[in-house]
Amino acid sequence: MEVILSATLLVIGLVMLCFGGNWLVSGGVGIAKKFRISNLVIGMTIVAYGTSTPELAASIAAAGDHGAIILGNIVGSNIANVGMVIGVSAILIPVAIQKSVLRKEIPIMLGVSLLLVLLSIDGELSIYDGGLLLVGLGVFAFFTFRDALKQRTKPSDDSENTKNNIYLKSFGLIAIGIVVLYIGAILTVDNAVIIASEFGLSEKIIGLTVIAIGTSLPELITSIIAIRKGHSDIGIGNIIGSNIYNVLMIMGVGAALGGVLITSDVYVDYAIMIIFSLSLLIGLKTKIINRTMGIILATGYVLYLVTTFFK
Repeated sequence: MEVILSATLLVIGLVMLCFGGNWLVSGGVGIAKKFRISNLVIGMTIVAYGTSTPELAASIAAAGDHGAIILGNIVGSNIANVGMVIGVSAILIPVAIQKSVLRKEIPIMLGVSLLLVLLSIDGELSIYDGGLLLVGLGVFAFFTFRDALKQRTKPSDDSENTKNNIYLKSFGLIAIGIVVLYIGAILTVDNAVIIASEFGLSEKIIGLTVIAIGTSLPELITSIIAIRKGHSDIGIGNIIGSNIYNVLMIMGVGAALGGVLITSDVYVDYAIMIIFSLSLLIGLKTKIINRTMGIILATGYVLYLVTTFFK
């Protein structure tokens, strides 16, 4: 009976993720147009922060006694964001990538991942390591918003009342979208864990798979909706921004609240996370992730899940 109830709540959570993702994208596009900021920056900031709230909630809830869930959630989510989210998105619609993303944002994502590996060498992500990651978050946010101001386009001739109405509507959609995504993600994750626990899975494996997939669903739904609406910059910016925030913000908060112990077997997952991230640089020449690449990414992610469950 408990499993049936959990399955029902899981479906409700997924539906909420769909609606929340749609509202978040719509609000983000409205803000991008009226603040004269590029869709890419909106994707990497407002949308990425919003879709990262499930990871943050899960990490805060697991801080202290369940460090393995935090680590598994961050690493698993970053792998899922590339393999599952970008892979599935590209299968549906080929995803265009700006040259600036390939030359700046993706290398930053890779650099942040390598920083996580370096901080893990001593076998622990300490409170001080968490503080360092949060400082890195502040630096990244500063330069992102500074670039956003430089890239602003010329103002339109909209009336002040029209601007105010659109600002109100867009921020309202973003706020509602984030709340609905948050609640939907909690329902999805909590009930997925209950179902997965019936199979006797470890906390690390639950974090790498069930929770990682659950907390990546907002990115998946949001990116697919954005790309299908012709806003691929928001979709790509959402994924890259989320992966950066997962390490700097989510892991930073999780480590700062109580530290996270590192086991030797996690380096395999670190390597897979970096390999998936490196695969995005394949688009450096074509500036597009086509369906073939999408199939490769999605298939690789499925193989990763299978080997994780049975290793």
